[in-house]
Amino acid sequence: MNRSIKVRGLLPLAALAAALLASNAAAESLQQAWDTALTVDRGLKASRESSAAAASLLEAAKSARLPNMALEAGYTALGETPAAKVDFFGQSLQMPLAQRDSAAYRAMATLPLYTGGRITRGIDAATAGMDAARLGETADAQNLKLRVADAYVSVLRASRMLKVTESHVTSLEAHARDVGNLHEQGMVAKSDLLSVRVALADARQRQLQMANGLDLARAAYNRLLGRPLDQSVTLDDLSPEATQAQFHALTERALERRSELAALAHQIEAMRHQAAAVRGETAPQVALSGGYGYQENRYQVHQGQWMVTLGAKWNLFDGGVAGHRASAVEREAAALSEQRDELASIIALQVRQTWLDVEETRKRLIVTQSAIAQAKENLLVARDRYANGLATHTEVLDAETLRTGSESNHANALSDAALAGLRLKRATGEL
Repeated sequence: MNRSIKVRGLLPLAALAAALLASNAAAESLQQAWDTALTVDRGLKASRESSAAAASLLEAAKSARLPNMALEAGYTALGETPAAKVDFFGQSLQMPLAQRDSAAYRAMATLPLYTGGRITRGIDAATAGMDAARLGETADAQNLKLRVADAYVSVLRASRMLKVTESHVTSLEAHARDVGNLHEQGMVAKSDLLSVRVALADARQRQLQMANGLDLARAAYNRLLGRPLDQSVTLDDLSPEATQAQFHALTERALERRSELAALAHQIEAMRHQAAAVRGETAPQVALSGGYGYQENRYQVHQGQWMVTLGAKWNLFDGGVAGHRASAVEREAAALSEQRDELASIIALQVRQTWLDVEETRKRLIVTQSAIAQAKENLLVARDRYANGLATHTEVLDAETLRTGSESNHANALSDAALAGLRLKRATGEL
């Protein structure tokens, strides 16, 4: 019988443990959030389409090296029958050369043999453009991950701040009960009771604001993940990541890995190839063409003919059009080069700022953790002194405010530290 009672007593504990495990299992990690966002984000889908478009342009550029096949057909009606005038022994004769109405068709294939580098440079430009588009897609994915991380940390921050506020309300409720009991015993003035009630009302108002802020943070997080705004959100806690790397090493790493810089470099390369392709238009263009043509004409012995042509075309003077077009593209490449140098400077500043933020938040965590313990001890002393008539009610409220402030500072420091580490990873191109 006693054993049965013990087993039944353990059942609620087992159920509670199972519920806690289920709750932890249902919590979403930051990596899971990233995986979801990278799948559903419309902006990233647009970037992928741009990359696919660049790949299609590359295939189009490569196709310029292949033979061009063309079919032509037509029907011609003339006002007069074509004829030749011949003098024969003093007499003028006319001989028809073709029909007045006739049909014709032709099938031709043309293969470029030499284009002055126009096709080759076009392929090189398209290749560089595709590489730039893919690197741009990588940058967009990293920016998306940072936005998701920001929203993720915002939910954790709002949740921590709500817990701090709830703790503040609970503490004031306990203090209000103590003050009420002392007031009933005639040991404290009514003003103390009214004061603590006002403070409790303010704390409850703050609690409502924090709950509303948490709901809004969850809605913003759900939007990034393509979910209903009111869907329940349970997140794993996020701990700050320590980094031992120095600023200069991080800056060098960022300049090597940031996809934005590499994308601009490929865009510059693409424009230089485009300029060379434009200049190639002024070189001789040699092509081999061949096919079959048919012209309906009963006066000809052979109405259909096979043909092969080796042709060359050289545009000796175009008024400088090609040269100016190539110069314009080269100027655009020079402008992008300046933008790349400017971006490198901005990235170095981003690394500096995020590295300092990581160092600052690491120190803040130590300070705020120590402040919490001191604030709690200070509150206990103030309450004890008040209960023994050695302190005023205001001192207790001030001590409670200090405790709440220290816990709020620590909660913010935790969130800021986690976010600073993620922003440093983004600045160095490692997110």
